[in-house]
Amino acid sequence: MQDDLKDLKRNEAGIALVLGILKQRFGEKFNSSQSIRQQHTHTTTYLRSQLPDGVVWPQSTQEVSEIVSVCAEHKVPIIPFGTGTSLEGGVNAPAGGICIDLQEMDAIVAVNSEDFDATVQAGVTREALNEHLRDQGLFFAVDPGANASLGGMASTRASGTNAVRYGTMRENVISLTVVMADGQIIKTANRASKSSTGYDLTRLMVGSEGTLGVITELTLKLHGIPEAISAGSCSFPSVEAACNTTIMAMQSGIPMARIELMDADIVACVNEYSKLDLPVKPLLLLEFHGSESAVKEQAKAFGEIAAEFGGEAFQWAEKTEERNRLWAARHSAYWALKAKVGDKGLLTTDICVPISRLAECVTLTQQDISEAGLYGPIVGHVGDGNFHAAMCVDLNNDEEISKVEAIAQRMAMRALEMDGTCSGEHGIGQGKIKFMAIEHGAGADIMAAIKTALDPDNIMNPGKIIPV
Repeated sequence: MQDDLKDLKRNEAGIALVLGILKQRFGEKFNSSQSIRQQHTHTTTYLRSQLPDGVVWPQSTQEVSEIVSVCAEHKVPIIPFGTGTSLEGGVNAPAGGICIDLQEMDAIVAVNSEDFDATVQAGVTREALNEHLRDQGLFFAVDPGANASLGGMASTRASGTNAVRYGTMRENVISLTVVMADGQIIKTANRASKSSTGYDLTRLMVGSEGTLGVITELTLKLHGIPEAISAGSCSFPSVEAACNTTIMAMQSGIPMARIELMDADIVACVNEYSKLDLPVKPLLLLEFHGSESAVKEQAKAFGEIAAEFGGEAFQWAEKTEERNRLWAARHSAYWALKAKVGDKGLLTTDICVPISRLAECVTLTQQDISEAGLYGPIVGHVGDGNFHAAMCVDLNNDEEISKVEAIAQRMAMRALEMDGTCSGEHGIGQGKIKFMAIEHGAGADIMAAIKTALDPDNIMNPGKIIPV
């Protein structure tokens, strides 16, 4: 996929000037060593690393503005970096430039418990925010699994296990502070719960992957910690049966907080990695939030539906330790698979379809992987029609890489044919640029026009989302 992009030209003279300026200005907060630059390009995929020329660690919005202003003056690319958990080459530097690592911008600026919101710097991670909120009876709901930075989560429009009830980053970001391509600082909205004043700049920036500006602060929606939480697991004879159970439960109006699919292959990996003894069959992991009585009613109703589709070994975990163990195992599924395949690489790709087409889409994807003779377990946030395939590939075997890319392309095209999307939550980065015009038609040209208007020199994370 990376080879489908034309190489962007390096501005050697501008880069040399900016490296000198930033080294003098930021001292130890600037680094251009090979090892540090390499660390700031890993993408948890097979995509080849493309290194920046230097990395700088600002501690305030004003410092980010200074860095961007210098880069803008000399037309040098800027690549924002959170924790490096993006999955489509979003932190690669195809034309070199300066990586702005926001991890030291980790202050929790304010918590407005009466208004159920909090303002944080972009480097704060979701786990750090929830640890801070715990004693106030509040939590931030978006949980992509990785302990990602909240700025990065907004940039990629992250989602996760709780999205079926609480929504994605799109629904949970109230306002952003953003440094634009010329160094100007803007605030996209105030803290009011709604507004009808002009263009929605917040939603424009959420999901822009650093191509329009650098997010430095966020105001986020919070939720009250539920009175009761119950988690459980249920095994099924097939992935199709598990998907159909999900569809029926959603159509029945059962308010699930989480419903996650793991196929038999990934269950086996998770059992070995996390020392569990789950039945090695397609599995749904569930969680219900609410009052004690409501949680029990929801669990009972789901159990009755699951039984209709052959669900068995229904087990509930009401103790916090048991729930945490189940969800920790789910969140470690990628690393469990990585441990199994050793030196092989993983191409992790996701799509999202209307929930009525979910079972069909997952089944056809399994067939594609099997017919190619590849190993590619499937997991998914199936409550909103989103699933992931993690296909194993020998990085030195061009034939295997071609097979994996062909399957990923078929998955994306199949999702679009079903009126879905080529990426439910991984974003576009470098890996899925080719599908943007197919999915959005003339809308992709409008996106390119916005990009050009806001970033005329194409310095903001170039080579991502939209070809310019």
